[in-house]
Amino acid sequence: MAKRRVISDYPEISLDPETLEGHIDFEDIFGRKAPVHIEVGSGKGTFLVSETRAYPENNYLGIEWANKFYKLAVDRLGRWGVQNVRIMRTDAAIFFEENIPDNSVSWFHIYFPDPWPKARHNKRRLVCTKNVQQIIRCLETDGVLNLATDHKDYFDQMEEVLNAEFEKGTLTQIPFTRASGAKEGETVGTNFERKYIVEGRPIYTIAAQKP
Repeated sequence: MAKRRVISDYPEISLDPETLEGHIDFEDIFGRKAPVHIEVGSGKGTFLVSETRAYPENNYLGIEWANKFYKLAVDRLGRWGVQNVRIMRTDAAIFFEENIPDNSVSWFHIYFPDPWPKARHNKRRLVCTKNVQQIIRCLETDGVLNLATDHKDYFDQMEEVLNAEFEKGTLTQIPFTRASGAKEGETVGTNFERKYIVEGRPIYTIAAQKP
């Protein structure tokens, strides 16, 4: 019988949200000053492993709510010995509002967030007017919001929310930037996307920049 691999914690990259009070100092958290990228819904860490290794000049913070995936991501990133990454298990919307300083983030990556497909649950979707306005507050000038989903109804909502910001001039639409780990026919290269492509689901993307 194959021996089950032990999942390890790496305190140098895993952040405890209980220790955070008020707006955080990214320079203090990473031990250096560098552009900050935040990925919401890191899953098993596929995107973060590729991006952190491709762009060592950036700092990456991953947020994952599912405890199983969070632990797997910490273990994976730790085994790779990646230095420019931190990851935490927390509610992203609360973290945006309570802990991220104004004009402090270069990129937000939100790929395949939970679609909450039932109409009565739509209010739980991460990409909504309130949360996007928090993202705008957190973004630096020229900062980018990159979004991808396989769910058409959710994509329609994303477009509606962003179009309202485009009309106000708080965001401008730009081409979606493919991830460094994306293979031919992929946009992000995550486990979720690869599963959805095999299932024949179309992938929808949209991106915006803070002027």
